[in-house]
Amino acid sequence: MFDKFCQSCGMPMMDDTKHASSTIFCKYCADENEKLQPREAVQAGIAEWLKMFAPEKEGVDFMKRADNYLKAMPAWAE
Repeated sequence: MFDKFCQSCGMPMMDDTKHASSTIFCKYCADENEKLQPREAVQAGIAEWLKMFAPEKEGVDFMKRADNYLKAMPAWAE
């Protein structure tokens, strides 16, 4: 289905989510020069995205969940 995914967040690389020439990072993870954003900025974006799927938000550390998520992505793997 999707051949390519963002190496930073895993988003499918489609016309509306990628930069014109970048093949590895989506427009949410890379700046206007297609350079990868700082990890903290990407982590905060992932944390906000994760909140959309959580019925109970009280007491959930979304930044920690985002940190764990990013550890599985090639751009952030330790």
